[in-house]
Amino acid sequence: MNLVKPIDPDRQARVVEAVNGFIRVGESHYGRSFAAVPVLFDLKGKTSGMYRVRGRERVIRFNPWIFAKHYRESLASTVPHEVAHYLTDRVYGLHRIRPHGREWRELMAAFGADARVTSDYSLEGIPRRNSRRYAYRCECRSHELSAIRHNRVQRGQAQYQCRYCGSRLWR
Repeated sequence: MNLVKPIDPDRQARVVEAVNGFIRVGESHYGRSFAAVPVLFDLKGKTSGMYRVRGRERVIRFNPWIFAKHYRESLASTVPHEVAHYLTDRVYGLHRIRPHGREWRELMAAFGADARVTSDYSLEGIPRRNSRRYAYRCECRSHELSAIRHNRVQRGQAQYQCRYCGSRLWR
């Protein structure tokens, strides 16, 4: 399997231009102006894009490998998808609307973009994170817990039960 190289700087600049173009469409739609949002190409794994809010920081993140492999599709679907999250957050607030609710879908229609929630890109050749799994047992079978759940058990912050027999999982 040949690994895909991340998106080049010229195409990154075009993606940022597309983000700003959709923000301008949103300004026309809402009749108000919006600040530019930082755009990062640091996302890994299976996700092609993400709108993230931490405190007062807002940023749009894209997966540079998926954008390199599926450039046109990502420009047409992922970019407006994430910009719509940004703009609906600025207009309505994240906690007042559903992430892919009526307000978001209306803005996607104003963008002339498909309002599908997920994309169906081939991920062949795209590097993915492999998270470690930990073996646990219950009364009836064996289980694999993610590193996050395993660490919660180790710190005494969580206990997990089998969905089938109801007994507690142990290592």
